[in-house]
Amino acid sequence: MNHIELGQKGEEVAVNHLLTKGYEVVERNYKWKNSEVDIICKKENRLIIVEVKTRNSIALGEPYLSVTRSKQRQIIKVANHFIVSNNVHEDAQFDVVSILLNQHQLKIEHIENAFYPIA
Repeated sequence: MNHIELGQKGEEVAVNHLLTKGYEVVERNYKWKNSEVDIICKKENRLIIVEVKTRNSIALGEPYLSVTRSKQRQIIKVANHFIVSNNVHEDAQFDVVSILLNQHQLKIEHIENAFYPIA
């Protein structure tokens, strides 16, 4: 499986995980300019912006470690566009779903409130 297929499979795993935890998926792969947010959900009057990182090995570290501050800023800009464009009034939360997926294991780590926008 190439890295694009791995990423798509990881997003499917993440969506299923979120649904089982009572999240309502509002949007997938929301694009603005040259950036994208993987999953936008709602739960308990909150808008949850989810970045999914999938790897097939931890040789380069846990998947969530690749959500750098630069990547976070990019996600925040896209989320802000979604919020303004859709007249959203709920509080926003930024989560990361970190997935290790290979023929031997599936490990899902859901990090709620993984990062915050800097004012």
